[in-house]
Amino acid sequence: MKEKAAVIYQTKTPPERNGIIKPMKPGGYSDSGADIAYSLQRQNIPIITPVENPEVDNDLNWVFPDTAEGIQSAINKGASIIWLNTVLYKGHPIESFIKNGISVVGQIPENVDLYDDKWVTNNLLKANGLPIPKSVLITQENVHDYKLHFPFPVVTKPIRGRGSQGVYVVKDEKGLHIILNELFASQNYGEALYVEEFLSGQEITITIMPPGTYFLNRKIVSQTNYWALPPVQRFNHENGVAPYNGTVAVINNSEVLSDEELLQANIKEVCHQCEQAAKLVNAKAPIRIDCRTNAEGQYFLFDLNMKPNMTGASRPHRLDQDSLTALAARKIGWNFDDLILNMFNQHWEE
Repeated sequence: MKEKAAVIYQTKTPPERNGIIKPMKPGGYSDSGADIAYSLQRQNIPIITPVENPEVDNDLNWVFPDTAEGIQSAINKGASIIWLNTVLYKGHPIESFIKNGISVVGQIPENVDLYDDKWVTNNLLKANGLPIPKSVLITQENVHDYKLHFPFPVVTKPIRGRGSQGVYVVKDEKGLHIILNELFASQNYGEALYVEEFLSGQEITITIMPPGTYFLNRKIVSQTNYWALPPVQRFNHENGVAPYNGTVAVINNSEVLSDEELLQANIKEVCHQCEQAAKLVNAKAPIRIDCRTNAEGQYFLFDLNMKPNMTGASRPHRLDQDSLTALAARKIGWNFDDLILNMFNQHWEE
């Protein structure tokens, strides 16, 4: 008998960590969760949904809440694999279900909790010889006496951010002071912020897949190491920042690098560095790492995302909603269904 799957989505903001807040996405990824569930159903993977006959354009017909009750409801209906299309953290309700043997698609909750912290993660990568932009941690306590060890312009961002929300390029000390005070006053991101040097060159984003068995080039392939999908170039930035995908669909400001570009030594090197980073954080599912070059053309890893957006062109009314990962997958011959099926096949249990 085929195993049955269910997709869960985020229902509340994760707990505050050391005074740091990770803001919640409106809808809690129910849109991409519905894209995933619809894709699985279309591929004849038995999918459990909250209602008997889900409407194709109703996101919440396809996904369960990531509460203990929501997850138990999916299991009671027959689900044996839970797709964790939500923001995870230590103490998340799914942990007890994993301990009791449920199989999941997604990351280890405790690892997400740890590595969602940009300061912690970038220090880990730096300690292991990976290129990270110069940065400083600014708190409400030291906001008037911090020291920058790098020149303007600089980038301010939340420590536990989500996409480009709360990210600003600042040109001078006065502008930085204004932005910091505004961000602290908003209380959206907590008691500390991350400030790093602005990298003026090309931005790419690289999806790293975990080791596992995949269907590639019409055959089953065993990948024993982490491996990179082709990098996607970002363009049409707004004030130096790639716009939020909820505002501008990524297909309108992103494209996979050309065959010629993919052969360049610096591209191969940064892909290898991102694979090393994925190993350091023990990724169990795809992660996405944003990288940029400095004025000299050297790539730096500036944002490791344990929960890439996974929207895709599956449902008829969302054919323009391919995520950065879905765009990269198309370069290796995977459509959105192929990507979802290959991700599903990497489900794991303790």
